Amino acid sequence: MRITLDELRASTGPVIDLLEIISLEGQHYMARLTMDGEVRLLSSRNGETSLYRSAWQIQDTLASFRIRETQVVHPSAYHEMVGMEPADIEPMRIRVQREKS
Repeated sequence: MRITLDELRASTGPVIDLLEIISLEGQHYMARLTMDGEVRLLSSRNGETSLYRSAWQIQDTLASFRIRETQVVHPSAYHEMVGMEPADIEPMRIRVQREKS
């Protein structure tokens, strides 16, 4: 499911339970938002995934919203880089921010 920044701004009191800043190849990042149990990709009005040049840029873009937790997610391609068969390896997750409970 996708959501635009305009749709996010138009919703009343949106709370982002988890902001995942997904690291992609080529120094790009995308934002995956978990809200009310649903996962949504931050996208343009044209339905294309919004790409950012840094994790900071995403955080700045969403700074006006309530975000309970932020994680940078970095998938690993280690096996492929060293000539091994691709394997299902959990991505590295770095907690950047979390609300105190």
